[in-house]
Amino acid sequence: MSKSISRVQSAADRAGLAIDIRRMGESTRTAEEAASQCGCSVAQIVKSLIFQGEDSASLYLFLVSGAHQLDLDKAAGIAGEALKRADPRRIRDETGFAIGGVSPLGQPDGVRRFGDRTLLGFDVVWAAAGAHDAVFAAEPGALFRAAGVSEADLTA
Repeated sequence: MSKSISRVQSAADRAGLAIDIRRMGESTRTAEEAASQCGCSVAQIVKSLIFQGEDSASLYLFLVSGAHQLDLDKAAGIAGEALKRADPRRIRDETGFAIGGVSPLGQPDGVRRFGDRTLLGFDVVWAAAGAHDAVFAAEPGALFRAAGVSEADLTA
């Protein structure tokens, strides 16, 4: 098991969230690829998007449904500053996750986390588990609690 995947499993274990990390054998980098691999709707895929504050350079993690787009104005209002996409190298260096495998679980303490309320309407959602082909399923409320995610209105 890779170091990133092990970190996701350890974070779930510490939070009391029982997950079964699956290596799909094919890419789950996009919401469409993940939905196809997981046998679920695109809406049930959790996109983990990392932005940085334009003033503070702080990192922010936003969880949104694969069927929705992050409303950057709403996200900036919640973060309290204008946002821009974080550099993929910085994301890798500071979170330990590469784009396409960024997990809601196992994030460093300094990354503030927000999850879109629409995800809470599902019985089960699927999220990245630290690699481009690794995913896990969870009840969204339990995932938010385990990941330290604050519920918010993040999509248009």
